[in-house]
Formats: sequence, structure tokens, C-alpha cells
Amino acid sequence: MKRSFLTLLFTCFVALSAALAQDKYFTKNGQVSFFSSTPMEDIEAHNSNATSVIDARTGKMEFAVLIKAFKFKKALMEEHFNENYMESGKFPKATFAGVLTNLSAVDFKKDGTYKVNVKGNLTIHGVTKEVELPATITVASGAVKANAVFNVAPEDYQIEIPKLVREKIARQIKVTVNMDYQGLKS
Repeated sequence: MKRSFLTLLFTCFVALSAALAQDKYFTKNGQVSFFSSTPMEDIEAHNSNATSVIDARTGKMEFAVLIKAFKFKKALMEEHFNENYMESGKFPKATFAGVLTNLSAVDFKKDGTYKVNVKGNLTIHGVTKEVELPATITVASGAVKANAVFNVAPEDYQIEIPKLVREKIARQIKVTVNMDYQGLKS
């Protein structure tokens, strides 16, 4: 009898630990891309090394992306992006720290697609701005995905664009974020 009780207690503890571990989701292979379109030129870059964590209990979420990890079709664009505009040696990463403002709209234990609102601080080029934007969280077979599309104005983050190339870079840059999370094990 005593042995059965201890076995039951141990089983409950393991199940509870597993359930609590699934309250946080993590990725180190998040996708962040941006696109600038003008009549003179389209500029596009992709980064598949963003890290992010989301806490299903509190709605807190964070992500970070190394600026030098953005890849362009043209090596010269990548060089100018890192050295002249983003100054990636001085400002090596962009970050976001915020919260899902409507966390109750998401059931992380049930498959579905949930529209959410995210509010927090976006830091780019050493400048932090509060942002609020719509996003989507998709839960499927225990996996969690988050997606958002929003615009960023380089001038809001003190990114100086020389007059010589100003007409080649859009005033609003479209940013797309796609995160495929895995349950974080304690």
C-alpha cells in the first residue's frame, strides 16, 4: 500500500513537472525578415537565427536577433547595411520585450489559431520605442507558432540614410516575424 502511494505521488509529481515545463516555449531558429520597396529598388534580407521565449502563464515574450545574421542577395548591400546604416559593431542586436495584452484569448493546450495583441519595447540601433501590434499564435499538436507583420521607420530608430541612396530605401520597412516554438524543458 505504501509503495503504491509513493508510486502514485511520484507519477503525479512527474506529470505536474511536465505540465509546468510546457508553460514556456522557446526557439533559437526564429525567422525575421524585412522588405523595402521603392520604384528604384527592392531590398530584402532574412535572418533565421532569432531567439525567442514566450511564457504561456504570464504572456511575457522576448526575442533577440543579431543584426549581422541578416543575409542579402547582394554582398555589397549586406556590407552597407551592417557598416553604414545599422552600425552592427556598435549595435549588434535588435530586441523586443513585451507581453500579450489579451492572453486570455489564447489556449496553449488546445489546437487553434488565435489573434493576439503584443505590446512592448522594440530596440533597434540602440533606440527603444514602445510598440503595439497584432500577431497570430497557432497551436497545433502541442507546437506553438507566432507570426507578426509590422512596419518600422528607420528614422524612428535614428538610422541615418544618406541622401545619395535615400530614394532607394522605403520610409517604412516591412518586417515579418515567424517563430516556431518548442516546449522549454526545466
